[in-house]
Amino acid sequence: MDEFLNGLGDEALLALPWLFEFWALPHQLPPEGAWKTWVIMGGRGAGKTRAGAEWVRAQVEGARPSDPGRASRLALVGETVDQVREVMVFGESGILACSPPDRRPVWEATRKRLVWPNGAVAQVFSAHEPESLRGPQFDAAWVDELAKWKRAEETWDQLQFALRLGSNPQQVVTTTPKNVAVLKAILNNPSSVVTHAPTDANRAYLAASFLEEVKARYGGTRLGLQELEGALLEDAEGALWTSAMIERSRVEALPRLSRVVVAVDPPVTGHGGSDECGIVVVGAVTEGPVQDWRAFVLEDASVQGASPDQWARAAIAAMERHGAERLVAEVNQGGDLVQAVIRQVDPLVSYKAVRASKGKAARAEPVAALYEQGRVSHLRHLARLEDQMCRMTARGYEGKGSPDRVDALVWALHALMIEPGQHAMRPAVRLL
Repeated sequence: MDEFLNGLGDEALLALPWLFEFWALPHQLPPEGAWKTWVIMGGRGAGKTRAGAEWVRAQVEGARPSDPGRASRLALVGETVDQVREVMVFGESGILACSPPDRRPVWEATRKRLVWPNGAVAQVFSAHEPESLRGPQFDAAWVDELAKWKRAEETWDQLQFALRLGSNPQQVVTTTPKNVAVLKAILNNPSSVVTHAPTDANRAYLAASFLEEVKARYGGTRLGLQELEGALLEDAEGALWTSAMIERSRVEALPRLSRVVVAVDPPVTGHGGSDECGIVVVGAVTEGPVQDWRAFVLEDASVQGASPDQWARAAIAAMERHGAERLVAEVNQGGDLVQAVIRQVDPLVSYKAVRASKGKAARAEPVAALYEQGRVSHLRHLARLEDQMCRMTARGYEGKGSPDRVDALVWALHALMIEPGQHAMRPAVRLL
């Protein structure tokens, strides 16, 4: 590469600005192997559009100008025609910006299509008009921001019927992930492959002030996982907690807390493949009438694949960080061994063992009611805990593995709010 650049004169270098842009900007190579759909799920500004545009170029140009395997009929599908034109075609990372001068397609506005010098054609379609995909046929397609389309399922179905030319028609989907049925169905299709692109991976080409602002505002939140990390977040049907409920509970500052506890949900085993050890720190203001009590989730200190000594030390360290007065631990699995492990780390720790007599969902329901009443608030950096919360339903947990973080949260709020509140509400018995 360096030898090639050194061999070019100044005029030649100035004539090839696209060359530097192509090599400088991040370029996501297509996955290997046989696939029908490549889904690029990325955060805001992660370079999804550039990846889609470069893929279209590769499809059109092929390995050689005479390559019989190159695509000749393509579909460009976005939410509206204007968005396809402004983002996918004319955008700063769109097809025209990525194309070298000798292979740049021509935009035919009246026919809403791009035409390449080699004869390849890309037609533009709007997701608001899925029926417009009836009739045409293609050997490749680029779909942008599918997760926000109002008629996504209809449009996607029509595109699949139209993608029927060539020996191996393929499509790429570039989208910020959202919990919509059509995207989940695509991801579950055996012929789909998925790559993720966090916003931070493209930091060299984003304004520093933008990154600082979005990280400060959304970093460590469940919304940040979606919009910055490109993670697909699911609110299970009938979930006890919803994303909207959690976002409404967000606070930036804390009042003076009356009590702080650390709750632990220990794993059954202690090796690399073990379940997480849920460790959650919660504080509360418990002054005045019970109905005025408020709780604040301060930290999710959960650890994965930790030995008993490691998770016990992590829990004690969380107590020290927050000045917690008590450690609450579930002992259904470990019994007296849980206390023994904790005492080995700190013999004098204030410790309370709790034993579950109800199922996880039944224990979680009164805690979820506190959230519905607006009596529990979250600080930032609780995204993994919040993701588990939004998968907990009255039927049980609908995520992978065990909801250890949620279990720890539930035990903490029972210890701080529910049990003391029940005692405070009981009428006193007066003896005559």
